[in-house]
Amino acid sequence: MELEAQYKQLGISKEVLEFGKNIEASLKKRFEAIDETAEYNQLKVIQAMQEARVSDIHFAGTTGYGYNDLGRDTLEEVYAKAFHGEDALVRPQLISGTHALTVALWGSLRPGDEILSPVGKPYDTLEEVIGIRDSVGSLKEFGVSYRQVDLLPDGSFDYENIRKAIGEKTRLVEIQRSKGYAARPTLSVARIGELIRFIKKIKPDVICMVDNCYGEFVERKEPTDVGADMIVGSLIKNPGGGLAPIGGYIVGRKDCIERAAYRLTAPGLGKEVGASLGVSQSLYQGLFLSPTVVAGALKGAIFAANIYESLGFAVSPNGSESRHDIIQAVTFGTPEGVIKFCEGIQAAAPVDSFVTPEPWAMPGYDSDVIMAAGAFVQGSSIELSADGPIKPPYSVFFQGGLTWYHAKLGILKSLQKLSEAGLVTIP
Repeated sequence: MELEAQYKQLGISKEVLEFGKNIEASLKKRFEAIDETAEYNQLKVIQAMQEARVSDIHFAGTTGYGYNDLGRDTLEEVYAKAFHGEDALVRPQLISGTHALTVALWGSLRPGDEILSPVGKPYDTLEEVIGIRDSVGSLKEFGVSYRQVDLLPDGSFDYENIRKAIGEKTRLVEIQRSKGYAARPTLSVARIGELIRFIKKIKPDVICMVDNCYGEFVERKEPTDVGADMIVGSLIKNPGGGLAPIGGYIVGRKDCIERAAYRLTAPGLGKEVGASLGVSQSLYQGLFLSPTVVAGALKGAIFAANIYESLGFAVSPNGSESRHDIIQAVTFGTPEGVIKFCEGIQAAAPVDSFVTPEPWAMPGYDSDVIMAAGAFVQGSSIELSADGPIKPPYSVFFQGGLTWYHAKLGILKSLQKLSEAGLVTIP
């Protein structure tokens, strides 16, 4: 009764709470499996930290050039070990996932090279980086071309056209693990491995880079375990565990990491410079917490899928299929549905719960976007958040929650807002 009273104080009706309880009860076995994966990945991270001999001396920050930053260098060793790569670049100077991907692309590509995306169009913010949408300073402006092969209607790889698309100029293959704002399925690590093996048989020297955003620690393996030359992500998503205040990472082949480091800093400097600015402890501790934080976010995503699927909305992934990232898409078919969902997520936040999110023209997107994120770190999407473009089919993309209980509250609050607006009927 005390728990019900607490939910009531937070604006959750008895009707919505009981509906949520019934859905949650049906997910017990799936939640147990998520916890087992989190335990495996927790041990993997601890092992990497122990092998790198992490000590409190590594938490000290540096300024200026950052020469001989032992904490920075050891953190990169930990990332390389945890993600099974030869080397890593993990820096607060990488301000986002898009920036980390840009650095990785610019490091490996030269004029006359071609990028191939065998999984359809990449995430919106990469369009201007590549030059799919014209932008000042794009790779296209510097003579790097782009080719794309869409997935087949059933979501499988179009191997025949991928084979045809790989040519003499193909230098790098960009594989986006998560769906982004697309309708396609998120790729499992196993499927990514199959695709990489196929591509490498055709052209062994091509660089296979995986945009790993939202996928870290969801499965027991990472794309570097199945042949990826580079994986790239953001520290304010999964691997930062909610504690990293900024940063990105690139893990993979030593030569790829070296070129990316030269692009991030300057030729001849590379990884030798770059001050850690006092954030090292947060980056270490965030990585340590990441497997359990990701587990909570996964539970929230599955809870959301089952809630809204049972109410008749299209959800991706559906309520029963396997999970390969923390993102849950729900298609409402109307702008009002997307907006009310985001209002509910914002109202459940510990920060800025009193703010009402509104659609706006965000840089890097081709339509108005609404974002709900009452986060401790601005833009952190491992924290409870939701967003979506205000355009057909009017889908919202939910992710995050530093704890399962917060993710649960966010979903119940979104349902409450939709119910009060008459957009859903609780059975």
